[in-house]
Amino acid sequence: MSLPDCLISPDDLLTISVYDAPDVSGEYRVSPTGQIQVPLLTAPVEAAGRTPGQLAGLISEKYSRAEIYSHPRVTVAIKESRVHSIAIAGAVKRPQIYPVFGRTTLMDLLSQAEGLADDAGTLAVITRGDIARQALASQEACGASPKPPSCEGTFSVDLNRLTATGDPLLNVDLYPGDRVAVQRAGIVYVVGAVNKPGGFALTTGQDKMTVLQALALAGDLKATAAQSRAMIMRKNAAAPGRDEIAVNLSKVLSGRQPDAQLQANDILFVPDSSGKKALHRGAEAAVTAATWGLIYHY
Repeated sequence: MSLPDCLISPDDLLTISVYDAPDVSGEYRVSPTGQIQVPLLTAPVEAAGRTPGQLAGLISEKYSRAEIYSHPRVTVAIKESRVHSIAIAGAVKRPQIYPVFGRTTLMDLLSQAEGLADDAGTLAVITRGDIARQALASQEACGASPKPPSCEGTFSVDLNRLTATGDPLLNVDLYPGDRVAVQRAGIVYVVGAVNKPGGFALTTGQDKMTVLQALALAGDLKATAAQSRAMIMRKNAAAPGRDEIAVNLSKVLSGRQPDAQLQANDILFVPDSSGKKALHRGAEAAVTAATWGLIYHY
């Protein structure tokens, strides 16, 4: 299926070329009211709402009627357009608005943005624009039940699977006016009796980190660490506050207990055996240290 015709919009930047007339050829900005002032013509020309070909024909006709050029050959192209573009934001190396005048794919756009940033998460959230909605409305697949996720107004793509497999179902078509947001990876905090407490970003494509990986990033345990009394503090999705998950680091380090998985925004708290602090005071100190650790880390 072809895209709807690309129409000129207010504030678009146009390249207008008149054959054998370099003095009038150049770049022209469409005014907020949708007009452009073309050299040698006394009145502005209505540009908004026309295709580049239609505008080229209109300018040619006006030059002929005014007897400025006998058989003018005019071409018009859209160089920049806020409407005919795709915005990509978030964890990519060059987040910005890219001009797109036809159909493109998610992988194409990621390539234009020079790839994922080091702190990229696993999801890209795509929000459809008007042109995509118009183009997809007539596609047979989008009329089926259930509809593919790419037919929805907003949907997400698993970047891990896309980059690993190049699955064409994940490498979705994008249209002018769509917006793409690449989520940043979460942070895991390690505080207490470790050598380098702080906040550590999950690397590109990760949504989890193990306890031993987190301890390695934190410079390992201090000699005074109470290894058997460590805990993971995790946000409770159903209620305010955090759940406390006991972790016996002695058993984890010796292989007698599985290496637990940490999720984004978890706090791994390792108490100091010489501190003898109450549990709630330790939790409060963990949150404070985590905040300062994140600042230190970045």
